[in-house]
Amino acid sequence: MDQFFTKDYIGAPFELFGPAHLIALAVVGLINVALMYTGPRFSPVWRSFFRYGLALILLLNEAAWHGWNWATGQWTVQTMLPLHLCSVFVFVSAALLVTKNYRVYEFVYFLGIAGATQALLTPDAGQYGFPHFRFFQIFISHGAIVTAAIYMTAVEDYRPTGKSLWRVALWGNVYLLGVGLVNALIGSNYLFIARKPETASLLDVLPPWPWYILWMELLGLLVVVLLYLPFAIGDWRRKISAAPLPKGGG
Repeated sequence: MDQFFTKDYIGAPFELFGPAHLIALAVVGLINVALMYTGPRFSPVWRSFFRYGLALILLLNEAAWHGWNWATGQWTVQTMLPLHLCSVFVFVSAALLVTKNYRVYEFVYFLGIAGATQALLTPDAGQYGFPHFRFFQIFISHGAIVTAAIYMTAVEDYRPTGKSLWRVALWGNVYLLGVGLVNALIGSNYLFIARKPETASLLDVLPPWPWYILWMELLGLLVVVLLYLPFAIGDWRRKISAAPLPKGGG
């Protein structure tokens, strides 16, 4: 048990796309596929239970992450403020699940899924492989962000619109500029826009700073468009067949 929480972990380090990583990805994927098929049949009581339960998991998992960093002497304002995309979306996703606010949903669907998926594929786990606390914390946190967006889409019948793209792009860039200012003031690297992360990530194949930031923007736009594509195709097909649009925000 000591090794589960220790800072100086002596177990096997995290292996990118190793057996433990692939199993964790499979578990997250299966949970969300099962939710898409079974979730729409949830009763109102079970829907409320799922929403509040998932919000609680997100918040407790994040609190445990901060508590562990504090207890092991690793908590600093340069690394632990909730300014990284997925750190923000832990709280934003929890707020969505509790309030069911459509404007919040737009951001969780696009930026939450995009950021959390990238983090699931290339986790910032460092030396902490399975079965360390950090390993579980990463996949619970990022997997739950994806699940929150999928739940609201598949079960609560929310969906993004074309206007959602513009709102997310605009406010996402405003947030990027704000975090850049914070980085300059306190010497941090939130959003990894001051320098590339030390652990393996997609940024490793991109040009050096600052040019990789532009590529991040372009890749982010591509992912957002791909996430909207199924809805755009569905709208186009309904327009061709003159069928009425389903419920959705605007």
